[in-house]
Amino acid sequence: MAQIIHQSSQGQVGALPVILAVVAAFLMLYMLFGWFGEVVSEGLRGLNSEQLKRSFRISMGWFIFSEVMFFAAFFGALFYARVLSVPWLGGEGDKGVSNMLWEGFVAHWPLLKTPDMSLFPGAMSTIEAWKLPFFNTVLLVVSSLTLTLSHHALRAKDKKGTLLWLGITLALGVAFMCVQIYEYGHAYGDLNLTLESGIYGSTFFMLTGFHGLHVTLGGIMLFVMYWRVKADHFTPDDHFGFEAAAWYWHFVDVVWLLLFTFVYVI
Repeated sequence: MAQIIHQSSQGQVGALPVILAVVAAFLMLYMLFGWFGEVVSEGLRGLNSEQLKRSFRISMGWFIFSEVMFFAAFFGALFYARVLSVPWLGGEGDKGVSNMLWEGFVAHWPLLKTPDMSLFPGAMSTIEAWKLPFFNTVLLVVSSLTLTLSHHALRAKDKKGTLLWLGITLALGVAFMCVQIYEYGHAYGDLNLTLESGIYGSTFFMLTGFHGLHVTLGGIMLFVMYWRVKADHFTPDDHFGFEAAAWYWHFVDVVWLLLFTFVYVI
């Protein structure tokens, strides 16, 4: 253990932590496949009571609420830095410290010129909101519409329409992730906008990166729902698995609208 800590302190990661992480990931996947597989099997055998179905809905609601609080913490960090910390560094209010630490520092958001440019070089520029981010906004808004159309088709016993609109939703989600990957490459390669670009770079990648992770998770959910629809696992009156995935996708879309507004536009 002491050797691992020593190697980590020198910027080297030992093999044991990597092996443990991989084993833990496979155990987690095994547990999830077994758990969800059993839930699906019980549903197909008609073993789910009305009380159990209500518990599924309540549980999914609490899960999404926990995700709301997760992003609320990140947005809180953004607003704290933008509204309080950066103005304080610029000398505003009773807590202003600019004259003591960084003479000549001007507080301005987005903070491209950090107080210590030698340690945290700021970005050359920000991502233009009305180009790639706006295109991604359109993709996600349209994906919510196509997912709603897929849900209506499922309720109308239109299997072909359900699969068509659900497939389009998945394609839009993949397109969103491809655009975001390109945007990240542009930020790192052309704008020097990185995780080390001061508080702006940190909050930018923290918020957009975790949102991208949630889009990926939502896409996996919808992909599973696509194959469950093909396998006729759902009926017009009993398809909560589909609804739960749709709730999550709509939640992710709403978070992006907030991100687009407060990270890119304002």
